[in-house]
Formats: sequence, structure tokens, C-alpha cells
Amino acid sequence: MKFGLSLGLVNPAIWPDLTIEGEALGFESVWLPEHLVLPVAMEGSPYGEDEHPPVPPRTKIYDAPAYLSFLAGRTSTIRLGTWVYLLAIRHPFSGARGFATVDVVSGGRAEVGVGAGWLRAEWDAVGLDPRTRGRRLDEAIDVCRRLWSDEVVEHHGEFYDFDRVMFEPKPVQQPLPVLVGGESEAALRRAGERGDGWIGMQHTAESAAAVAKRLRSERGDGFSITIGADVRSPDDVHRFTEAGVDRVIVAPWSRTSQALDGIKRFADTVIER
Repeated sequence: MKFGLSLGLVNPAIWPDLTIEGEALGFESVWLPEHLVLPVAMEGSPYGEDEHPPVPPRTKIYDAPAYLSFLAGRTSTIRLGTWVYLLAIRHPFSGARGFATVDVVSGGRAEVGVGAGWLRAEWDAVGLDPRTRGRRLDEAIDVCRRLWSDEVVEHHGEFYDFDRVMFEPKPVQQPLPVLVGGESEAALRRAGERGDGWIGMQHTAESAAAVAKRLRSERGDGFSITIGADVRSPDDVHRFTEAGVDRVIVAPWSRTSQALDGIKRFADTVIER
């Protein structure tokens, strides 16, 4: 079992220290949440089944690839991911460039967690129809994969249209792992069709098992399953392993002042070293 740390659940002031200490303690990865902008008038998902708790608009949001590149320079082994990045709210050139940069400067440690996004007002603010978010994400993933691998790329699609371009440098990892997030039927279908893995929100072993079974039946054992979960003991690890989970993202603290001690206790109790 691999263990990641949720940086979004702790004050950004300690992100570097938490990442450096996490690497030393045996955590496999750290994960940043992401938004492009937070409208003052919060409105939820365009789909009723995808409701999400509101995020205070004063929340500090950093450019995820830029910040992960900074963390790459402070570390040597820990992987650096997004949980999740709104790839389709930007042009694919921008998203592809950011993650290629993270992967190159980290020596091949980037994890590209992407999702369609839930906040309708965020899409309205940038002038894009939130009803197109899923189709845009499908197309953006396809374009980015080609930019990261093909020498010359030309694309004429529904949302993105460009003649022959070249994109360098290529990521170190080939392929650069794309984990598709989301809990809806459309998101799970997208993960199975376009992802190297699925990245879910908070789950129990039972709820994760149902998704893992479905996606593995479609994609095979090489398809990765990442979730957020509450893990407190080796018995919990066993349950998630039996459920087919490859990576659990944890936050073993209740407030920022407890985070560094919390990951030390977690490592002593749970991580096999």
C-alpha cells in the first residue's frame, strides 16, 4: 500500500516542511487541490448528484504545477500530484506545459490527477459553459497525451483547434500517469476510457471495492486505484488492500499544529519500513 498526504487539509505555511518530513517517513506522495478562481457567490454542481461542500472564497489557491515544482526542488523521491486539477477550464497547452515541467524538474515524479470540476460559478467566471465540462475534459486529456508523446501534433476538435505544433521538453515518464477523478457515472466511465487510474474522494473499503472491481474488470490490474480514507491501523490497511486500493491519501491530524506529529505517529503505527 502506498500512502499520500493531503496538503489541502493543512495550512499552506507548512506544506514544504510536511512534504520533506513525509518523504523521510516513507510517505509515497503529496497531493494538492486546485481551482482557477473562487467566485464570491458560490454555486454548486451543474449536476444534482455531484454536490460538494462550499469552499470559502478567501481560501488561498496556488498554481498547482508551479507549487509542485517548488516542492520537487526540496525533495528527491516523494511523488507530486493534484487531487484534482481542472484541466479543461484552461487550454490544453497550459495544462500540458505545467505538468511536463513538474515531471522534468522532479526527475519523473508527477501524478496528473484531473477532474471535470463541480463549481458551476467558476466556469461561468471564465466564460465557459459548465454543461460542456465533461466533453472538454475528454478532449483536453487526449490533446495533452499527444503533446506529451508525439513529435508533431495537429488537432481539430469540438473545443480545441490548432495546426501542427511541437511541444518540448517531453515528460520524463512515458506515459505521464493521468488519474481521472470523480464519483459520477460519467467520471467513472471517463476514468475507464482515458485514465491510467482513478482518484476518488473519501471512501470506505466497501465503497472503494465496488469501484475497483468495476474499473479493473475493464482495464486490468495495471489500472491504479487511489482514494482518500481514514486509516488508523494495519488492519485498516489490510481491508483497503483487499478492496483493491493501491494508494490511500490521508490527513492524520485535526489541525495544522498537529500535522507534523500526526504523520510521525501514522508512520510509526501504519507504514511498513
